[in-house]
Amino acid sequence: MEQEGGMRMELSSMMGKQVAELQQTLGLNLLKSQMATQTAQAVKMMEALPKSEQAPHPFKGTAVDMKA
Repeated sequence: MEQEGGMRMELSSMMGKQVAELQQTLGLNLLKSQMATQTAQAVKMMEALPKSEQAPHPFKGTAVDMKA
């Protein structure tokens, strides 16, 4: 009888580990999906921004962009 109890605990422990691994995998997959969706939305927003002309030499400090 003692062996059966030990087997049950071992089996329960293994199942608990598998459930935890499955939850972690599902959580990571959901996170990846959300990140892909947010990236796609960010790309759409950036594409919708109006194209602005770049200052001739912005690194030289000869032009100041006063647009809001």
